[in-house]
Amino acid sequence: MTRKLIKPDLNEIKKFQKKEAKRKPPPAYKTHAENYYYIKQMNNRTSMVIELVNGEVIKGRIEWYDEKCIKVRKDDNENFIVFKHFIKYMYKIPDEAGDDEE
Repeated sequence: MTRKLIKPDLNEIKKFQKKEAKRKPPPAYKTHAENYYYIKQMNNRTSMVIELVNGEVIKGRIEWYDEKCIKVRKDDNENFIVFKHFIKYMYKIPDEAGDDEE
């Protein structure tokens, strides 16, 4: 009895490779959501609370921002430049955030 060599069909392999190649690309690294948030708060002159990783709290308005830092102006006209990697979190001051309530 002779054995028959079984070869894969090249057309089927090509179809399978094309399906793999049409895979959806990963989402973009930059969504620009952060930039949109900063611009919105700057335009509305929203008072913000910024807590740093060391526990220090800064209250003020965002004047400008760039890739690595933001400039915050306190109510007494004192200016701070805060590096973004030192920010733990930030939020609107609750007294002025009434538009989200009710």
